[in-house]
Amino acid sequence: QFATRVVSCREAELRPEGGGEPVRGFQVVLEDTILFPEGGGQPDDRGLIGEVPVLRVTRRGPEAVHFVQAALEPGAEVLLSLDWERRFDHMQQHSGQHLITAIADQMFGFKTTSWELGRQRSVIELDTPSMTAEQIEALERSVNEKIRERVPVTVRELAADDPDIETVRSRGLPDDHVGPVRVIDIEGIDSNMCCGTHVSNLSDLQVIKLLGTEKGKKNKTNLVFLAGNRVLKSLEQSHSTEKALTSLLRNGPGEHVEAVKRLQSSVKLLQKNNLNLLRDIAVLIARDFKSKPVPSQLFVLHRKEGDSEFMNIIANEIGTEETLLFLTVGDDKEAGLFLLAGPVEAVENLGPRVAELLGGKGAGKRGRFQGKATKMSRRGEVEALLQEFTSNGSPEA
Repeated sequence: QFATRVVSCREAELRPEGGGEPVRGFQVVLEDTILFPEGGGQPDDRGLIGEVPVLRVTRRGPEAVHFVQAALEPGAEVLLSLDWERRFDHMQQHSGQHLITAIADQMFGFKTTSWELGRQRSVIELDTPSMTAEQIEALERSVNEKIRERVPVTVRELAADDPDIETVRSRGLPDDHVGPVRVIDIEGIDSNMCCGTHVSNLSDLQVIKLLGTEKGKKNKTNLVFLAGNRVLKSLEQSHSTEKALTSLLRNGPGEHVEAVKRLQSSVKLLQKNNLNLLRDIAVLIARDFKSKPVPSQLFVLHRKEGDSEFMNIIANEIGTEETLLFLTVGDDKEAGLFLLAGPVEAVENLGPRVAELLGGKGAGKRGRFQGKATKMSRRGEVEALLQEFTSNGSPEA
């Protein structure tokens, strides 16, 4: 917690990180703050000003701007409270990034070009086209050795013209930077110009887990990692998943992969057999219709199970030169598929109207109009429309 005073408060809007409508509120500047404004790859802190939640903290030149939804009186004394769990998580990830960056450079000459502290995991962009599994393993082993050595992490503030700045790793200062230059030192390992929050000893990182790499942009590699409590949370989630799979698959964790492979093979075989049966059913339905002494001009069929191929097989077997076919597959309460097939002129005239009645979209050519439907329960209205057409030669409005 930290006692301070309100300097200014003005109306503003905040755009949520996940998108959506802007939130109306106020931008508050304090005499000083313990809430970190987003910057340097690190998200901002959260907390309270008195009882008012701080939804965002941003930097405006030398000022930290706090977004809140209740107005605060300029000149009023207030008590700031910091969301420590969020802050400590960011400290672990940010110091972890500095350590990984420094060791990756020392071991392999891989320079860090950027990084992102994500909600679930963090990513370091390395200036290399690829990393081998052996390099990742060696890097992970080395950074965890440094954690066990309990290496101190300290903060220095240097004047902008201090010659020591030349010895510090940096990607440059922001254009609007003012005041002293802040340097984070990992004793004997790294000196880095940085505005973010950090642990005071590498032992506070607990452990670092490198999750692997992903292809980056312009011949770069993204190294994904977890540090500290995030490793424990990930382990807890993995263990919960493992327990659930053990219960479902009825075997030990070491056999899960083979069990899933067998299930996948079984599902593929069942799907293949199901498709073959659907094709056979389609042929039998069509032959049954054609075997009737006086075939109807209109053939209507709905089936819950099926697909476009099922409907097209029926249309092919029956023939569409003289018969108008309206076929649908799917659940009445959900989306489904439809096919209108028959004489070209009739289908061109009726297809768009059928799609409209079914609340769907479709397209057609050469006597077939098919697409997706969202209102399968309105099939009766379509059938009435088609009955009117086949009886009178033109549908009623």
